[in-house]
Amino acid sequence: MPNVLQRAVLAACLLGTLTAGAQTKAEPDTIDFTNGDHLTGKLVREAGGSVVFHSDIAGDLTVSWDKIKALHASEPFAVLQKGVVTSRKLGESQIPIGAVNVTGGNIELQASAVDTKLQTVPVAQADYIIDKATLDKQLLGHPGFFEAWNGSATGGVTIVSATQNQYTVTAAAALQRTVPTVSWLDPRNRTTLNLNESFGRISEPAYTVPATTTTAATLVPATFTKSNIFHTDAERDEYLSKNFYYLGDLSFDHNYSQSLQLQQIYGAGVGRTLLKTPKQELDVKVVAQYEKQAFFNSASANQNLIAATVAANYNLTLTHGILFNQQVSYIPAFNNTRAYSATENDTLTFPAYKNFGFTVGTLDSYLNDAPVTLPETKRNSFQFTIGATYSIKSKY
Repeated sequence: MPNVLQRAVLAACLLGTLTAGAQTKAEPDTIDFTNGDHLTGKLVREAGGSVVFHSDIAGDLTVSWDKIKALHASEPFAVLQKGVVTSRKLGESQIPIGAVNVTGGNIELQASAVDTKLQTVPVAQADYIIDKATLDKQLLGHPGFFEAWNGSATGGVTIVSATQNQYTVTAAAALQRTVPTVSWLDPRNRTTLNLNESFGRISEPAYTVPATTTTAATLVPATFTKSNIFHTDAERDEYLSKNFYYLGDLSFDHNYSQSLQLQQIYGAGVGRTLLKTPKQELDVKVVAQYEKQAFFNSASANQNLIAATVAANYNLTLTHGILFNQQVSYIPAFNNTRAYSATENDTLTFPAYKNFGFTVGTLDSYLNDAPVTLPETKRNSFQFTIGATYSIKSKY
């Protein structure tokens, strides 16, 4: 009986060893170049005619189709073809998916090892080749509220200690989340959040004017002057097509220099992307809104407005990763034609080390209906800032 038990255990161990040996790793992907070179590794993706292939020896290689003689990938990939609207409505069933074999100017896709039917797509017709896991994540998935945000946070401070004491603090944040997060699928929605704050104070100590033969000594009390400019806004865009969307937004503004205690705006409208390339994007929008203005020490100037916003947002990526952003808006009011305003915000961000850089920016705002005060309140406010910047990059 012990011999039978020992034989059974030995047979089980032998079967396990044979099974483990049968479970071999998937074959590596291969790429053959027109010059005769051959590499093994992993197909990463293809976009716009450029294939990214990872080799443990050579790293990531980006190669155009005309340099490739043959390409094989055993894992399932999806081929998104030129001219096909790639949105969630398309669905996976209408997208060619399978193991990849490229030869003779054609991409052959085999859905599974048991399914010998091949789908063929000409290389010239392939816009993107994406692994199926990424396709499922981007096409069918949706990032959580705290995921997929990109943007930057900037801060700066100036301190002067002399006859007068002075300090200025600036802070800014710009965040954006576009879903899906990849350029090869049409956008479904976009959320943007912006914040800009500048606070400064100049103080001068009290002093005494010495007495003279005709006047007594005079105490001059301590004085201070402050500046405080604050802006924040949020916007949600829902896309009806690749370039057209409807939106809802809100914003809050405070500007001590313009006697503006608080301006509130709540609106809805439409927007359109007029220009979009890998290096630049231009969006315009028209919004109908409710606007409420409250001023310091001038309750009679407070008002409720039915207004609109006409705005443009332009982004440009320059050489060496330098980013330029310009936001321009004009806000007319319909029930008080004097109560119009305009803003222009320009920023230039220079990368320095990893996610860190520095930003130079200007904020110019014009408020036509500033209240009458002494000293006179200027209608125009200009702010120049420079500070350290941290780039926020999503890993979704």
